[in-house]
Amino acid sequence: MAHEESEKGTAATGNAGVQRELGLFGVFSIASGSMISSGLFVLPGLAFAYAGPAVVISYAIAALLMIPVVLSKAELATAMPKSGGSYFYISRSLGPLAGAVGGFANWISIALKACFALVGIGALASFVVPLPESWAVRAAAIGACVLLTVLNLVGTRHAGRFQDGLVIGLIAILLVYSVRGLESVEGARYLPFAPHGWHKVVMVAGMVFVSYGGLTKVVDVSEEIRNPVKNLPWGMALAFIVISALYLLVVYVTVGLTDASELAGSLVPIELGARNSLGRAGVIAVEVAALLAFVTTANAGILSASRSPLAMSRDGLIPEVFGRTSRFATPHVAIALTSLFMISIIAFLSVEDLVKSASSMMLFIFMLDNLSVIVMRRSRLQNYRPAFRAPFCPWMQIAAIVVYCFLIIEMGRVPLVLTAGFALAASAWYFLYVRKRTEYHSALVHLVKSIVSDDIKRSGLEDELRQITLERDEVSKDRFDKLVEGCAVLDIEGEIVAREFFKKVAATLAGRTGLSEDELYERLLKREAEGSTVIRSGLAIPHIVIGDSGLFELVMVRCRPGIRFSELNPLVHTAFVLAGSKDERNYHLQALMHIAHVVQEEGFEERWTNAAGQQGLRDVVLLSSRPRHEAHRGQS
Repeated sequence: MAHEESEKGTAATGNAGVQRELGLFGVFSIASGSMISSGLFVLPGLAFAYAGPAVVISYAIAALLMIPVVLSKAELATAMPKSGGSYFYISRSLGPLAGAVGGFANWISIALKACFALVGIGALASFVVPLPESWAVRAAAIGACVLLTVLNLVGTRHAGRFQDGLVIGLIAILLVYSVRGLESVEGARYLPFAPHGWHKVVMVAGMVFVSYGGLTKVVDVSEEIRNPVKNLPWGMALAFIVISALYLLVVYVTVGLTDASELAGSLVPIELGARNSLGRAGVIAVEVAALLAFVTTANAGILSASRSPLAMSRDGLIPEVFGRTSRFATPHVAIALTSLFMISIIAFLSVEDLVKSASSMMLFIFMLDNLSVIVMRRSRLQNYRPAFRAPFCPWMQIAAIVVYCFLIIEMGRVPLVLTAGFALAASAWYFLYVRKRTEYHSALVHLVKSIVSDDIKRSGLEDELRQITLERDEVSKDRFDKLVEGCAVLDIEGEIVAREFFKKVAATLAGRTGLSEDELYERLLKREAEGSTVIRSGLAIPHIVIGDSGLFELVMVRCRPGIRFSELNPLVHTAFVLAGSKDERNYHLQALMHIAHVVQEEGFEERWTNAAGQQGLRDVVLLSSRPRHEAHRGQS
């Protein structure tokens, strides 16, 4: 739902209200905290058993494979910073059916990853207080889930600040481990570098790919990020660079500190490295770091996963109760649902195969994200205006889709079958519940219509994208915006001369000003005779004075073939006609200034020429980046 924000970026509370309280470091910490978990504290030993010391290369390859989806999500998120992240992008790009499948997949994959982190917390608790029963470990995990749920219920700001502190502590410990460990690494432990062949190195890259999967989950809370145009892509980029480098450094040091016989298959590889280089104090520090990693992953999981049901409820894909927010401006019902699901997984289910399925669903979502960018670009929706554009589109996205599909197949039959079954179940939910309750336009439908017919109606998605862009840029509408929203718009199809043009304008203004059509026509002709109103090639701003007080009108005109004002001037394709009373002379100058900003904006002529209909022409002006201020009517 649309909502207006205050100057501080705070949205109104209510059924759809959330607060923009996450800054650049908040984005960085959520993205980083989602990445550093079992992928660093558990997987290196298992991956080493297959790849040997070349496991470092496997992690590097996996990081490179993340680049396409990071760039694609950065584009989508800066164009549509809305809660639900991937669900919202997929649904608006590919339609409600794909949105339903992607939304459920996104929610469950994040929640399952958070479940593993919570179980890790329970396992670490057993080292401090011996817990003989597996149910005791699960109880500790459930207790941690409840605590983190309460934290998220009282506000994103508190959860974000807590996340910041955890990430700082985690990175500090891992840096100390790496720097101190570099002094003790032995070169002989890296030989032979790829004992099982390079094909194993590539296979392991797919295995450890899930380690980086949490990076993009911060887009699920993009609606709660201050200045998402800058903070979101920069925060993701910083997290990717810093944590990828940290992954490679930690894995490299661990391989150089630990005998191959010990490291291969170990579930505590970093602890082994700390024992060999830092002693008991180092082991304790690494255990603390592991605890911080699991807590950050679980916290970020609850924070991010709960936004998928929030966004889905807004579109009617699940009951609207899940879109309600509390007095703390948090989606408390969605958070509670996510927490209950996670507690059920921890308490009753064996999740080994489900985690593999969650990984395959994550890759499936990444495929849909990359496809969404392609569709949004090819649809040429006028109001799709990302602040960041992914390079090499669509070839990079197509290559990523092929690679991700290969990785899903490589995970084995069970996760592939379970993921396919899940997709079928989500599709059934759509046809049984969603189809009759919701209807909205998608870029894919717009693209197909534009291919089969040149005459297509304006998509409702254009209006939604316009509102999202205004909210993203925190635009507070001024008088000129309101003037544009209510002004007359002429879209003239054939080439005409100035006199015919002025007759059309006079006929339009007559019903708005109370003056006769003939009088308005004569005033327009007289003003043009005093001096040409053609400002530059292709642009004219005719203006006349009408009455003493209380009037100011704007008529926006597009004529693709051109208006011929005289033989000396080039054809005019764009005109802004101003008609105001004497007491509006100062605002007349302000309106001219606003128009100047609009027409000088990069890409204006292309957007103006390609705009679909009258509302499309209004949107070109309304979404311009001109400075805005409140003008006082009649001020002298």
